[in-house]
Amino acid sequence: MKKVVLMAAFSLGTMTAFAQEEETAVESVATEVMEEQEAFAEIALEALPEAITTALEAAHPGATISKAYVNEAAQYKLEVAKEDGEAVELYADAEGNWIEM
Repeated sequence: MKKVVLMAAFSLGTMTAFAQEEETAVESVATEVMEEQEAFAEIALEALPEAITTALEAAHPGATISKAYVNEAAQYKLEVAKEDGEAVELYADAEGNWIEM
């Protein structure tokens, strides 16, 4: 009986250790994503590539860009006011392709 209790305690301890490692890995990935998103630097609207403004006009007619940001990977973050007044953040690459962030 002692062996059964001892094995149960070992098993529980091992599972707890693995669960803690997994949580740490998830937190690490979340921190990396947040740091990547924070790496955007504000730029003048005139500095936006024409492909992005053209893509915005096609995808969201009547929308206006209030602020624009760029990161080291040449990804652009746009703060946009849609025609209906809704404010959204959109992300695009330099060629005007929309990306998920």
